[in-house]
Amino acid sequence: MHDKNAPQSPRLAQAGTSPKAGSSLRGLPRLGIWLALLAGTAGLHAQPAPPTTPRQQELVRMVRQDCGSCHGLRLTGGLGPALTREALADKPFESIVATIYYGRPGTPMAPWKAMLSETDARWIAQQLFAGFPESVKDRP
Repeated sequence: MHDKNAPQSPRLAQAGTSPKAGSSLRGLPRLGIWLALLAGTAGLHAQPAPPTTPRQQELVRMVRQDCGSCHGLRLTGGLGPALTREALADKPFESIVATIYYGRPGTPMAPWKAMLSETDARWIAQQLFAGFPESVKDRP
């Protein structure tokens, strides 16, 4: 039992709670904020699963045909700049992902977000930085 004559902090006395009850509840708002922040940032570091092999095959065809119509069938340049590993070496990865997904306003580079997910755009950028494959073979 709580002794009513025991000194209480002014804050607890105003709240009308005992020090024992107040001390166990006092950290809850702060704990809730930390939990919310942790939950909100947990997804920032998670890597999405790569596209399935059939989707990768579709993406390779799309890049070779659709992107190749401006960037050259071998991605060595044309109306658009070269997309070879060497040409992209000094470019920020996230910038390339954003360019694929959102396009570049004021240029012929259209946004592809109507046909690609952000995961698709990220996978394409990874392949471009690695040296874009001729094709993706079925894997066991």
